Amino acid sequence: MNYLPYKQNLKTLSRGLRKNLTDAEKLLWLRVRRKQIKNRQFFRQKPIGEYVVDFYCKDCRLVIEVDGGQHYEDKNIIKDQNREQYLKGLGLKIMRFSNIDVSKNINSVMDKIYKEL
Repeated sequence: MNYLPYKQNLKTLSRGLRKNLTDAEKLLWLRVRRKQIKNRQFFRQKPIGEYVVDFYCKDCRLVIEVDGGQHYEDKNIIKDQNREQYLKGLGLKIMRFSNIDVSKNINSVMDKIYKEL
């Protein structure tokens, strides 16, 4: 399945999110954009289903999420688990990194992404 469905109303939201990336998302975007890793194209703030994922590589069916502190609160852990279950049901692989990992250990994060690709 190459085409991934998404809710039309998420287009406006995803455009807004692209304009307001977190510092960690900006840092990662600088490293993955323009086919810098294994000539793979990444998209940022990509609508998939009912969600907007931080980064998506269509060729590898890989989602990369950069999580801020709110993702570690109990109510959001459950939301993230449901989200991951949905995305995995579409045949996608998910990698998660914290904002701190991206900000302080970008080379390690990039090594892990490179190996996954």
